[in-house]
Amino acid sequence: MTSSFFFKKSKSHIYIHALWKRQSISNSIGAPITRPHFEQPKASYSRFPQRKVKEVEFPVPFAGTTIKGFSSAISNSGIVGWYLGMIKTRPILTKSITSALIYTAADLSSQTIAGSSREPYDIVRTIRMAGYGMIILGPSLHYWFNFVSRLFPKRDLVATFKKMFMGQAIFGPIMTVVFFSVNAGLQGESGSEIVARLKRDLIPTLINGVMYWPLCDFITFRFIPVHLQPLVSNGFSYIWTVYMTYMASLEKAGTE
Repeated sequence: MTSSFFFKKSKSHIYIHALWKRQSISNSIGAPITRPHFEQPKASYSRFPQRKVKEVEFPVPFAGTTIKGFSSAISNSGIVGWYLGMIKTRPILTKSITSALIYTAADLSSQTIAGSSREPYDIVRTIRMAGYGMIILGPSLHYWFNFVSRLFPKRDLVATFKKMFMGQAIFGPIMTVVFFSVNAGLQGESGSEIVARLKRDLIPTLINGVMYWPLCDFITFRFIPVHLQPLVSNGFSYIWTVYMTYMASLEKAGTE
């Protein structure tokens, strides 16, 4: 019993003595004697010094962009933005000038198609067509599209077909009569000659208009905002105006 206690005490004494001796050696050297411990370096090392990279965002065209946002982006760029700004600030003047330019281009195209290369251009006729687009058609389109949009504010199929019907039944025939009458009067035709021209040319022109304009009106009324509808309508009317200026340039109709 005594021997076992002595053995345990001696063993404890040896262990404490070893710890004390180890501590004394570490103090004499100036650094603790510990088992080396290898840790993963916190920062990676390379030939080049590490720098903080600035995050740069690269915009992806049209990514997550709605049609409204896309049209807004287009409207703020270049000549398109300038034109839309002019439509908002001076709508009637801008649409009138647009109509005059389109009628000018259409009449020159009509003369090129119908005439020979040796015949000179009829500048007076072109000025007459431009004046019609400037003074009559441009303001008429502005007020007509605004009136129809207030009458049928929606752009669903039912409202679109109603607008198309009104265009074919009211606006189209009236503007065709005005166009033929004004153009004939500026050429010096009398009232009876103007009536004779209308009897000869009005019905064929309206029939051709029914074959051409419904699709154009559907696109215009269904998908185009109100303030841009005159521009789109003028764009469609380029081909139509080539035909109209040709019809207006025909010889006088017989009054008998």
